[in-house]
Amino acid sequence: MARVLIVEDETSLRFVLEHGLRQAGFDVLLAATASEGWELLDKADAVVLDWMLPDEDGLDFLARLRRDRAHERLPVIMLTARASESDRVEGLLGGADDYLIKPFSMSELAARLVALLRRAPGNGQLRRGELLIDPERFRVSVAGKVVELTRREFDLLHFLARNPGRVYDREKILDRVWGADFFGTPRTVDQHVAQLREKLGDGWIETVRGKGYRFVEKV
Repeated sequence: MARVLIVEDETSLRFVLEHGLRQAGFDVLLAATASEGWELLDKADAVVLDWMLPDEDGLDFLARLRRDRAHERLPVIMLTARASESDRVEGLLGGADDYLIKPFSMSELAARLVALLRRAPGNGQLRRGELLIDPERFRVSVAGKVVELTRREFDLLHFLARNPGRVYDREKILDRVWGADFFGTPRTVDQHVAQLREKLGDGWIETVRGKGYRFVEKV
């Protein structure tokens, strides 16, 4: 189930978007401000972003997102009441993958999200040095040699490799990889990292003392 982050300050519209996207089969994250939205980006597979936000212009938020290596390829649909051609061009050139003018139908928004997620780079092969991750085939190889992973090991590796150099604590990893409904302990992450190191070899996942783990891209 893809997680869609809605960054929209209008309470009634935020409720409609949440309800409609949940009905369409998406998991939904909610933010009323740009600052709230930024804190939730790590959990999102796509973003529905309002142009006019109380603490930051949507285009400025989008520009920051595109400059951030961990989120630069995150699919974004911009929502706005600005209907002129020049506004649409500005939004698309500013980094939006798609652009919807208010009012719009929920079915159209859901369909556009499905299309964006289908084309998203994260859905294809991911190469980090000699490491190749293929989500569609559920296959990982190092220097051409296939490495057998469990489903959870694969998900953990894929998540960290998509965000190289970024440090994640155990709680955030649990939430993003295992999900909010998981009732285990943070030590579960340590166990799976140890298993990945044993299978992949040392050097790919680094422990940052007192902080968590990060993926290290080997050149």
